[in-house]
Amino acid sequence: MERQEIQRLFKQHYGKMLRVARTILYDEQESKDVVSDIFEGLLRGRTVLMPDTEERYLLTSVRNQCLKRIRHQEMRLRMESATAGQTSDAEAEDERMTDIVEFVISHLTEQEQRIFRLRFSEGYSYEEIASAEGISRVAVWKHLSHALKEIKNRFNPKGL
Repeated sequence: MERQEIQRLFKQHYGKMLRVARTILYDEQESKDVVSDIFEGLLRGRTVLMPDTEERYLLTSVRNQCLKRIRHQEMRLRMESATAGQTSDAEAEDERMTDIVEFVISHLTEQEQRIFRLRFSEGYSYEEIASAEGISRVAVWKHLSHALKEIKNRFNPKGL
């Protein structure tokens, strides 16, 4: 599209386009940005407008661009609030894990603590723990079962 043609469209339709954008966005600067973006697209693109449909095309472009900006803003707000929620969820989970570790240290025997750490922190199998501790696999199971029962009773007393 020729530069003179775009200048003519700008002079002829800018006011209407800006009013439509303001009606949708309720923001003067955002509205000006939307209209400017449309004319910038015409300058860069190879859009050919027919004389009898140019106004309809431009006003529809304004409406679509405004709706696109609104969706983008809503999505950004949702992402920000979700991220904020995840941060507080992660902090709550960290605090919960700290409470569990403190409970394990203060309420379990030294052997139960070692077995618990070997199993859940270091990922050893029952067989490996039994060999390291010099006890049977059944004894490992009993110690872990007792430790988990104590933790569940403390942190999930109603079994939720």
